[in-house]
Amino acid sequence: MKSTHRLWRWLGLIFVLSFGCLGYLGYQIYLFAPPIPKQVVTTDGDVLYTGEQIQLGQQAWMAAGGQQLGTVWGHGSYVAPDWSADWLHREAVTLQSLRTAEQQRAGTLSDSDKAAVAAGVRTEMRRNTYDDSNGTVTVTPARAQAIREVASHYEGLFGTDPKLAQLRDHYAMTEGTLPDKAHRQALTAFFFWSAWAATTDRPNEAGLSYTSNWPHEPLVGNTMSTSAAMWSMVSIILLLAGIAAMLWLHKGDSHEETAQVPKADPLLGAKATPSMKATRKYFFIVIALMLLQIGMGIVTAHYAVEGQSFFGLPLAQVLPYTVSRTVHTQIGIFWIATAWLATGLYVAPLLSGREPKLQKLGVDALFWALIVVVLGSTVTGWLGTLQHRGVDFSFWFGNQGLEFTSMGRFWQILLFVGLLFWVFLLGRALWPALKKPSETRGLIAMVFLSATCIGGFYASSLTWGQHTHYSMIEYWRWWLVHLWVEGFFEVFATAVVALIFTNLGLVRAASANRAIVAETIVFLFGGILGTLHHLYWTGTPTSVIAVGAVFSALEVVPLTLIGLEALQTYRRSKNVAWLGAYKWVIMSFVAVGFWNTVGAGLLGFAINPPASLYYVQGLNMTAAHGHAALFGVYGMLGIGLMLFCLRGLYDRALHADKFLKPAFWSLNIGLAMMVFMSLLPSGIYQAYHAITTGLWYARSPEVIHSKVMETFVWLRVPGDIVFAAGSLLLAVYAIHLLRRTSSKAAPVGAIPAAAER
Repeated sequence: MKSTHRLWRWLGLIFVLSFGCLGYLGYQIYLFAPPIPKQVVTTDGDVLYTGEQIQLGQQAWMAAGGQQLGTVWGHGSYVAPDWSADWLHREAVTLQSLRTAEQQRAGTLSDSDKAAVAAGVRTEMRRNTYDDSNGTVTVTPARAQAIREVASHYEGLFGTDPKLAQLRDHYAMTEGTLPDKAHRQALTAFFFWSAWAATTDRPNEAGLSYTSNWPHEPLVGNTMSTSAAMWSMVSIILLLAGIAAMLWLHKGDSHEETAQVPKADPLLGAKATPSMKATRKYFFIVIALMLLQIGMGIVTAHYAVEGQSFFGLPLAQVLPYTVSRTVHTQIGIFWIATAWLATGLYVAPLLSGREPKLQKLGVDALFWALIVVVLGSTVTGWLGTLQHRGVDFSFWFGNQGLEFTSMGRFWQILLFVGLLFWVFLLGRALWPALKKPSETRGLIAMVFLSATCIGGFYASSLTWGQHTHYSMIEYWRWWLVHLWVEGFFEVFATAVVALIFTNLGLVRAASANRAIVAETIVFLFGGILGTLHHLYWTGTPTSVIAVGAVFSALEVVPLTLIGLEALQTYRRSKNVAWLGAYKWVIMSFVAVGFWNTVGAGLLGFAINPPASLYYVQGLNMTAAHGHAALFGVYGMLGIGLMLFCLRGLYDRALHADKFLKPAFWSLNIGLAMMVFMSLLPSGIYQAYHAITTGLWYARSPEVIHSKVMETFVWLRVPGDIVFAAGSLLLAVYAIHLLRRTSSKAAPVGAIPAAAER
């Protein structure tokens, strides 16, 4: 008991110190982010852009799809270019061409003259001409001409220039992406500024741009910085040390007495209360949303081959790439979160043995509120994009253009209120178990605390506005995506899984208590500050590289030990007949342990060190990690939790388990095929070109639509078919359950106080 109390104190200390450090570094990002000039002018006094145009251009890009239509500073989608890298290369090539033409008028150029021109262009583009006293960036007339020529390309591309129709198809862009000419002009201002920040030296830091020399672009001297290389080596050493420490500590606990599996199912006598039964509809919606996400994923992947068509059908006219990808990424978060929220509402009365008054009404109200948010945000996002409703509509109701958090601010506010209501429902149901001393009270407390953080930390989605600096938008967005989805949801799920194992008798309560707090310490110690590995190149100071590299190396730990212990216990107890009812629940949690190691760990660490991410950010290496971690870890967690809850919500005789085995193996094998046959090799192929030539080329049509890359896209088809078959089998299982329940349902009554065990 003293040991557990000490762990809780360590957890509190790490929580406070880590968030204090994260907040301080956020303030440093705010102070040292690339300045937005009031004007960009030539030495002759001509005004190219204003600060208002740069900010409007940021809004216009987001309204046009934003991170669902290419990337800026490496974050977003992968069919269209990284606009900052693309502009940077085009401007450098154009300026070099203009300077060469100037020299040629004076005579024939030798090789040394050409080298001098290239060096002069590099020096000119790296020189920081920002004047802090008047907020002005000054460029030469030749560079101004280069900027205008590049700008005309983007104005035509986002408009209706017929000469660029094929390029739009390669980029999966629709014609007239930005109908308003003023918005297209402002868009070029934002793209110029993002490229300017990526190549201009920071004040008093020669050879280091605002984005730490990202992207790789030899023409302007953008090469990997010394700090990125050094901190990458440190992160590898820390990873090895962390693994050694984890194994040493785990070996030290191996002498603990293992759990004795009961001879009968401890939960067999539990009866579903009205509020628990009300969670049934959540799980069927989970499967429906999962199918929708898979469908949108198939369409989105196909657009990488046919930019505006689906096997010849002009689908992009009603479902453009930006919409299909937005739905694919957003619905993935929705169905996983819904499964976890419903699990919390299901297990709360099970743990406390009490059904609060009007709890069912609250569960029903929350369900319909979530339906309104999911459908409303999806429909308004689709219509806003299709009808070009403009920047204000996009921000408040449509598609904000931010990956994984694209819904309009109105829907974000509603979701935040809904999450707080979920915490209230969960808390009032768990309160009796929290008050009563028991072996599992620590686990129940962890469930409630993590749920409170899930509700509270969604407020980070409300921190940026329409005119917030792009560096700060990225800072707060990763609070939401990394800390909310990858952080507190994982702690919540880990605690719930531990409670499930404890109540099934697979894990001893005392061991689970210590393990959960210890694993939460390890995860948050690396996870909170590990958020910064997403921000290396987003206009942040070099201290972000140091802290992000060190702590992201320590993220590769959570859930693996619990999953392995459960697998070992299951193997020792597979002769116990009653455990067969939970086989695919446990196997789902075992799959979580596998994908946590392979997807989140191996593939995650492959891209996390600065030296690696410098070359692969914005390439399919990131997509390989994202698919393996998001579905492999969080998706399989959601499916495992759903199967556990359905096991208790319906009579055991009603379950058609024959569908679960092929569903489980199809989902996992299909995911592995998708990642290792398509996404990972295509990412490695792109990384080669990013290293040898530059990021602009790795994301260019010459590479994206090369025979090699399109072959890798088609190699997704076998994995997609196997994966989709698994999800359909899961749907068949659910439909079978519904049909067989039409005349027979689980009885309603009181619950034995499981928390006393």
